[in-house]
Amino acid sequence: MHIKTHALLPRLDGLLWIIATLILVVLPHFSHIVIWIPPLFFLLLLWRYQIARHQKSLPSRWILLMIALVVIVSIAISYGGRSGIGRNAYLGLLVILCALKLLETSTLRDALLVCFLSYFLIITNFLYSQSIPTALYMGVVMLMATGTLISLNENSLSTRQRLRLSGILLFQAVPVMLVLFILFPRVAGPFWKLPIDAHVSVSGLGDTMSPGAFSDLSLSDEIAFRVKFEGALPPENQRYWRGIVLWHTDGHEWKRVKSLEKHEVKDLKFQTTGDAVDYTVTLEAHNRHWLFALDLPLKAPHKAYINRDYQILSKSPIVDRMRYSLRSYTDYHAKLFTPQHKYLALQLPKDKHLRARALAQQWQQENPQPQAIVQRALQYFNQEPFTYTRTPRLLLDDPIDDFLFKTREGFCEHYAAAFTILMRSANIPARVVTGYLGGTVNPIDHYLIVRQREAHAWSEVWFADRGWVRIDPTAAIAAERIEKESTTLFGFKTQQDSHIISVWQHIRNTWDAINNGWNQWVLGYGPEQQKKLLERLGLEGIDWRGMTLLLVSLISSLLLGYAAWMFLRPQWKHTDPAQKIYRHWCKKMARCGLHRHPSEGPITFAQRISVTRPDLAESVEHIISLYLQTRYHSQFNRLSQLQFAVRHFHP
Repeated sequence: MHIKTHALLPRLDGLLWIIATLILVVLPHFSHIVIWIPPLFFLLLLWRYQIARHQKSLPSRWILLMIALVVIVSIAISYGGRSGIGRNAYLGLLVILCALKLLETSTLRDALLVCFLSYFLIITNFLYSQSIPTALYMGVVMLMATGTLISLNENSLSTRQRLRLSGILLFQAVPVMLVLFILFPRVAGPFWKLPIDAHVSVSGLGDTMSPGAFSDLSLSDEIAFRVKFEGALPPENQRYWRGIVLWHTDGHEWKRVKSLEKHEVKDLKFQTTGDAVDYTVTLEAHNRHWLFALDLPLKAPHKAYINRDYQILSKSPIVDRMRYSLRSYTDYHAKLFTPQHKYLALQLPKDKHLRARALAQQWQQENPQPQAIVQRALQYFNQEPFTYTRTPRLLLDDPIDDFLFKTREGFCEHYAAAFTILMRSANIPARVVTGYLGGTVNPIDHYLIVRQREAHAWSEVWFADRGWVRIDPTAAIAAERIEKESTTLFGFKTQQDSHIISVWQHIRNTWDAINNGWNQWVLGYGPEQQKKLLERLGLEGIDWRGMTLLLVSLISSLLLGYAAWMFLRPQWKHTDPAQKIYRHWCKKMARCGLHRHPSEGPITFAQRISVTRPDLAESVEHIISLYLQTRYHSQFNRLSQLQFAVRHFHP
């Protein structure tokens, strides 16, 4: 069908479809762009609507150019002083330019261009979220955008008919989409590099620790990673997921030592005393280098390495969801200990934690054995009135002394930091390790889900005969002094063992299983997954030439099938809406004994009805007049009147 792209823009109906499509596609972006852009966007759309409604002239291009320049300068000012010009700035500019383009739209060609821009804006939503709800919402927007294209070229259809035709077109495209998705050659890594602000808001463990550092994570239900074990799960008290090792403290904050992290270690110097655990981790993007592993991993996965802290680091930041397989031993003796380790593991801040030092030195004088001092510290946490809580009081002066001798309330980071200081004060090398503890098994897909709220910190002390030994002082807290956790559901706090929470947990597990399948087979469908799927389909060893030939053959077959279906289907399916309504009216007349002859036209048939049934003459004349105007005079705006008249016609 030839489209007159230089024809005048259709009536107000077509413009409203364009405006509605733009609003729907831009709506999710309002949380990503500066606050003044959405009001300006709506103002420009309202301006264009009022011009069309009152048939005013469009603004001159000089006015639009001035607005565009002001917007560009304003966006540069808004974003230049913060995270820099990145995807949010470019997106905001694109949103305003789409509205400005609509303000100069006077022809069908311009309207089609704006509609095509809306398709591009649909893609930009996936730069921020690739979740199932986002995909479903964008599917609705795609339906609306395709309906807009239909309305620009055929304004005789009702809203329902446009959306129905749009749905049919998109449904017909699904097989082609699936063939392209499955067979199109996959490459490792993204096709493009995102702007500099693409990952600034990713949550997860940081590279420092201070009292209150885990407070936000402790309340977050965001998923850190998922784990699929090949065999039985290790006991819950052995599910320590090793992350960042912290050595240096200034009395308030603990930091890692980058010089230790940069060195890859080939000889790990640790002995295993138990069975190996094999598993696969699906790690959510956190824009940092560290990978998490069950303590203690045997070796690093591809494009990663193990450093002197037994920490696995990726050679590039984790900016996309990543899957890697590991083997770990939960029973081990780690004996990598250098002079630098000893120096760092005994470092204490100057003139800090004086009461804590005195207490540790007292224990050392009573019994100098390191194991005895460790047990004495654990007994201290257990027998003294220490409380485990996720909402402790602030520690402003000396966080260690205040925690040990005043507030005595806190969570893992407080206990790990205080215990490490006590060990160092007793001349026992010690360090802080942060990561995650535990995880929840999803009974739907049998994955272990580790959430941000399970972030944890513990200590490692050095024993000459055993090497580095994990000590978790938080576990020493008396059970009756552990604050029972509650879950907030729809604004109400509910204990975790309640019936409401169990139902909610089942719903969440089901949804997470669906999300996991989406992540593994849609978002994570890369070269490795494509190869496995092709092997299942009997296409093992196929090269890119064979893949291209298969791809072209399948798509050509689908297109030929569509063409055959369109040309060979019954002709009545090509009937236009006015003719369908007229035939429906003829059936109504036939039910009362007035059958239309095959050679009888609408006017002749109406005249015969008027003679036979004079009481129907006025109604019949009105219906036939609307039918002729719609069918033969292209007055499509009368189609709804014809449909209404026929529906309420009762012979």
